[in-house]
Amino acid sequence: MDSLFKADDIEKKEESLVSLPQLQSDEEKARYERRTMRSVDLHIIPIVSLLYSFALIDRINLGAARTAGMGPALHLEVGERFSIATVMYFIPYILLQIPGNLVVRRFGAKNYLTCITLGWGAVQLGMSFVPTWGYLTLCRVLLGMFEASFFPGIVYVISSWYTRYEVQKRLAFFYLSSVTISGFSPILAYVFSLLDGKKNIAGWSWIFIIEGSVTLFLAVIAFFLLPDFPESNTFLTPDQTAFVLERIECDRGDSVPDQLTLHKVFHHLSDWTLWAYGLMFMCCTLPAYALAYFISIILKGMGWSSADALLLSAPPYAPAFLSAVFFAWLSDKYRHRAGFIVIQALISITGLCLTAFSPQNGVRYFGIFLLNAGSSGCIPSILAYSANNVVGSSKRSVGSALTVAFGGVGGIIASTVYREKDFPRYLPGLWVTLGAQFLLLFLVWATTLHFTRLNRLSRAGKLAGPLEGQVGFFYTL
Repeated sequence: MDSLFKADDIEKKEESLVSLPQLQSDEEKARYERRTMRSVDLHIIPIVSLLYSFALIDRINLGAARTAGMGPALHLEVGERFSIATVMYFIPYILLQIPGNLVVRRFGAKNYLTCITLGWGAVQLGMSFVPTWGYLTLCRVLLGMFEASFFPGIVYVISSWYTRYEVQKRLAFFYLSSVTISGFSPILAYVFSLLDGKKNIAGWSWIFIIEGSVTLFLAVIAFFLLPDFPESNTFLTPDQTAFVLERIECDRGDSVPDQLTLHKVFHHLSDWTLWAYGLMFMCCTLPAYALAYFISIILKGMGWSSADALLLSAPPYAPAFLSAVFFAWLSDKYRHRAGFIVIQALISITGLCLTAFSPQNGVRYFGIFLLNAGSSGCIPSILAYSANNVVGSSKRSVGSALTVAFGGVGGIIASTVYREKDFPRYLPGLWVTLGAQFLLLFLVWATTLHFTRLNRLSRAGKLAGPLEGQVGFFYTL
């Protein structure tokens, strides 16, 4: 593939890569590298994990609020009103992924991400006062509009800081920390719902009031703590910044962003592998969204009370964190992605079969643990798989946005196939989710076959130019 760098991009790159500090030995360089990257980790991962955890909480608390009394109050049990209110979030969420991610660098990651956090926090707060399900649906549309750019923007920022075989551990820790924290959303919702009647406000309204207020507070904090891209960061010394940029340049040759043009956007979108990553992401987010929106409802259908269903919704998220981080560590250590995606997809399939077909509720509940572990682990794995096989800032921006946009498609499917009339077992929805996992396995096989062939031809000198226009680059399998 021809490189899309223009002459001014190359000149900018050469000017930006200043000489690194003079280090006396390999041991001294290793210590300097550990100290620098530890500082990067501490300035990036905790704050983005905390912010995204509340993005997830604000996105998925609809099911908990319904269980806590919003359903009867807004007549959500009529027809498919709950599914409509749920699915409408994803329309702007999908449509605004790529446009939003293309302007992150123009406005700066810190400024842009802080503004959209303020936006969705205000919408979440406003949801507590909606009088009808129609206004609730409108708020969900606005929530999707503001949250659209956040996740792909964070993935874009994280992948810009780390080398290819460091990134999955960071993505896994960021994503799974957020998911684990958000997994306690049902418990928090239950606690907040106990305020029912205070100030003449319903318990389900208190859920939105408190969680929306926390998001607004975090947005203010984020303005001072959110990181920017490496070349414009303010927390590293100039020498450390040069060191980080040099590491990225040596690893994949795109430490300095290339100029973004409409031609490049369409050129990147013509690469079928970007669409394959998106479909993979859709397949693994489908069960994640299904659990987020319906786990408390499914548990209530097993016979537990509303309170117990909310409390039992949280435990399946804790083992998922440990599982995903373990597979991420293995994946980075062995510099391999596809095989570990397959293993985690098989874990999801096992969990789905137990939940869908076992006659015993205890076994069905254990299946939810496996399903959550497998699907949650696949998400950072696929993001890393995509990030490893992309060169160039503009393609990274387009690719991360397209991948996460397909995650929204997974949310739409989850919101529509788990139908009200299929309560309490939701077997058709579970069948669709199971089919998505087999599609994921097929896509991993197809991309692995494709990349293996291109790597072999490149090593044999049988291609017209270097892979991704970058000398020495080979695809990660």
